[in-house]
Amino acid sequence: MARIQEHPILEFQKGKKVKFIYENQEMEGYEGESIAAALHAAGVRRLHDSEVKHRPRGLFCAIGNCSSCLMRVNGQNNVRICVEPLREGMVVEQQNGKAKVRPIPVAGELFREETVTTDVLVIGGGPAGMNAAIEAADHNLQVLLLERNGIMGGQLNKQTHKFFGSEKHKAGTRGFVISRELEAQIAENAKIQVWTDATALGCFQDGTVMAQRDGRIVGIRAKATIVATGASEKNLVFPGNDLPGVYGAGAVQTLMNTEGIVPGKTVVMVGAGNIGLIVSYQLLQAGVRVAAVVEAAPRFGGYEVHVNKLRRANVPILTGHTVKYAYGGDHLEGVVLTGLDEHFQPIAGTEKAIKADILCMAVGLSPLAELFFQSGCEMKYIPELGGYVPKIDDYRRTTVKGLYAAGDSSGIEEATSAQLTGRLAALTASHDITPLPDFEEKYAEYSRQLSELRSGPMGGKILAGVAKFKEEGCVNYAR
Repeated sequence: MARIQEHPILEFQKGKKVKFIYENQEMEGYEGESIAAALHAAGVRRLHDSEVKHRPRGLFCAIGNCSSCLMRVNGQNNVRICVEPLREGMVVEQQNGKAKVRPIPVAGELFREETVTTDVLVIGGGPAGMNAAIEAADHNLQVLLLERNGIMGGQLNKQTHKFFGSEKHKAGTRGFVISRELEAQIAENAKIQVWTDATALGCFQDGTVMAQRDGRIVGIRAKATIVATGASEKNLVFPGNDLPGVYGAGAVQTLMNTEGIVPGKTVVMVGAGNIGLIVSYQLLQAGVRVAAVVEAAPRFGGYEVHVNKLRRANVPILTGHTVKYAYGGDHLEGVVLTGLDEHFQPIAGTEKAIKADILCMAVGLSPLAELFFQSGCEMKYIPELGGYVPKIDDYRRTTVKGLYAAGDSSGIEEATSAQLTGRLAALTASHDITPLPDFEEKYAEYSRQLSELRSGPMGGKILAGVAKFKEEGCVNYAR
């Protein structure tokens, strides 16, 4: 493990060097980077052991969604070090087995009666949430945007490839540049207030949202709430899928493109959709050898342009294959692949072993829908959209009055589509608060753009999922 010294696209701006203690050993990192990044740069991949069988665990999602990186920090158990910024003098320890939360006293009271009001509350500062905030502010509404991480941008911050589509959809612009442009627009808009490092803890049926910020619990009451919480990584089930070195594709992107860390020497990528293909090429740019891209389907699922980049780099793309098992001691050492028949069953005698210290899983995302469940929304399991999603109408309204859905939290799509669904949700929310004279015109334009994006080769699955809502008559019922 090492830090990226040169990159063809990115420049990594680091803070000042700080010292911290890991397992009684003094280490160095950079202030503000995640603790996980500092440990990875120092070669530490085994972060803790599982609760029951005490199996080694390492980083998997790198955005605070899973429990794979829980450690003890300054005496506090169960800290997600993938999103906890490094500071001078921190004491970081592995925790083995069951660990109870031990509250640490903070200045003042942790719980106090405090309620904040706003016109529009946006939960999530990724591409959907940022666009939703800008749209609502454009209609002269006060907006409060919650982002649980220290910076906004979400998946855009990790994307170094140039977007496709039209000029209106930022074609030819890299994702992290789009993120910076949106952040600048938000900073310049006096109608938008941003809370970073703020987590929405609950979205209740009376409309109150409870959030944690600066060590305090705050109640938020809004005329309209837009949930744009994004998605979490999926994994496959096979022996060894929990070894340190088995990462979600987003975690690998975070390490490389945000933290500037080389995740390993050799990778096997599982999944030949757009994410798997794009991240494989990004790994090559970071100096990692891509031993193979593995896809269970009989052909790759991403754009031909991404496939051709890998073929020119002599990266094998093995369709009709999957992982039989992964092996290693306290970290991944290799994988064994197997061929699949037309029924996706393993073919005996086709096993092949590949030595690798990274197994990157690009096998799909699941919407982060917990807040919808909490608020009492009607939910439906739609595989084409990634899992459980809230029932919404054409205008992004859920079945709970005043609650709207945007981005991957309501169905997995590309980042450009997420931006448009954020715009649509905020447009509708603004119109429901105070009728807009140009609502139908703007709604028609955003809908046209979204339909245009979904008409491409990757849009068939999304359209099939949306059609399942229409079959149940889920239109215009929550005004």
